[in-house]
Amino acid sequence: MATVRFACSCAYCTASSQQGRMCRTFMIATSLAAIKYLHPHSADPVAKDIRINFTLLERAVAQFDARFTLRALRSISSLRKRLTDRVLCSVIVLTYSPSNPTARVLMEAVNMDGEAIQAVVAQYKEEVQQNKTNTKEPIPEIDVYIAILIQVYLYDASDFEDGADFSATLVDKIRELNRRTLDSLAAKAYFYFSLFHEELDPKPPSKQSPVIDLRGKLLAALRSAVLRKDQDTQASVTTLLLRNYLSTADITQADLLVSQTQFPANAPNNQVARYLYYLGRIRAIQLSYTEAHEHLISATRKSPTNSVATGFYQASTKLLIVVELLMGDIPERAVFSQPRLERALEPYFRLIQAVRIGDLQGFLKIVQTFSSTFHRDGTYTLILRLRQNVIKTGIRMLSLSYSRISLRDICIRLGLESEESAEYIVAKAIRDGVIEASIDHEKGFMQTKQAGDVYATREPGEAFHERIRACLTLHDECVKAMRYPMNQHRLELKNAQEARERERELAKEIQEGDIDEDDAGGDFDGL
Repeated sequence: MATVRFACSCAYCTASSQQGRMCRTFMIATSLAAIKYLHPHSADPVAKDIRINFTLLERAVAQFDARFTLRALRSISSLRKRLTDRVLCSVIVLTYSPSNPTARVLMEAVNMDGEAIQAVVAQYKEEVQQNKTNTKEPIPEIDVYIAILIQVYLYDASDFEDGADFSATLVDKIRELNRRTLDSLAAKAYFYFSLFHEELDPKPPSKQSPVIDLRGKLLAALRSAVLRKDQDTQASVTTLLLRNYLSTADITQADLLVSQTQFPANAPNNQVARYLYYLGRIRAIQLSYTEAHEHLISATRKSPTNSVATGFYQASTKLLIVVELLMGDIPERAVFSQPRLERALEPYFRLIQAVRIGDLQGFLKIVQTFSSTFHRDGTYTLILRLRQNVIKTGIRMLSLSYSRISLRDICIRLGLESEESAEYIVAKAIRDGVIEASIDHEKGFMQTKQAGDVYATREPGEAFHERIRACLTLHDECVKAMRYPMNQHRLELKNAQEARERERELAKEIQEGDIDEDDAGGDFDGL
């Protein structure tokens, strides 16, 4: 079989017009016309690894078991560093027949010219002849998997406009297919679909950002996923909508989404961690620090331990530290000594030092110095609320150091404007239970009450109960996260039903006298 060689030098191929795209599409179709399935063992090592995952996808469809699909998706993190346009082109020409329209769409998305395609065809000339009679078309799951790899390649290449257009076509195709074996793949496709639009100009939090136009399609996908009981897509789209609303500071709409929807109980662990993180951010903005603290603690515990998810672990830990400071607690020092957090949490460590000693001037200086970092982390507005906590912490430190201290000294040490403001702040701290003290308004001093025995209170028991509840919750979530083959119970019921039918036939034959009880029991020597 001779290799088709051509070099189009028309003006259309050098232009960016619609005719140029049509000409390039014709060149791609001509190249694919000379290609059949190729032997995977002589392909590029990366292409061979990709085609190995096709076997997992076929087993997932044959056995209706999503675990094989998840195994193929987990390999993307190791493949993405080695993905190139040539690798994707070789996978396409090794997989599809020349008449397959999906191959042309995928090849056009890779943005390879005709000469590069011909080089790939010439590389697998022998395999073309060996697989000339192979007319088997790939299953839709393989189409979507290759499309996801193209999404990853385009995103890493910063080709956001083409990636957004390609992703829009992909998610529409997935909705039309409506196959339950595509659920896990659809969740990943929607993830990159949203990610591409976030990178388009103008970027959030601008109200003209493309992410606002994206919400209608995401809400429609969420509605379809709920009706089809597609839990993977439901969990993914829910977290994407929360991320979308938070990017433009639409907290009210995000809260309405949380209240009007139910997050699937059997969602993947990574989606649960993302959902809890966004929920914790919403509750922190709404001043519900206790709820925010619980959600963020769960998010950090569910965060993966490998280096791939370091960014998420750092973001959730930063927000958790700020929430703990707003609650009046000081995070443990061991948090800042972790290798993954040591450098990222340095501004927050200095912030905690200022809050812990109640240094108001030092706190304001640190906020001003690292304002760009706090803005980038999305914690700046929450950190500005800590000013009152710094003053309360300073009053607490003074109450522990002095049994009696004048309001004038409090005003000087905390850098307050007047004694009246110091008196108001001390009174509010007493009312909130921050300190145990009393104010002598006539003589102008604060009298600290003698501290009692903390073990005589319910505080140790409550702390112990909280730890037990966290352990039990973790156990329950681990049990819920266990995955089993789908419809396995039906196979067991079928086997049990067949066994009962054999027993009935055996009992009927014994009754009719066709078989003796000794024969039914097999060879058996009595004792």
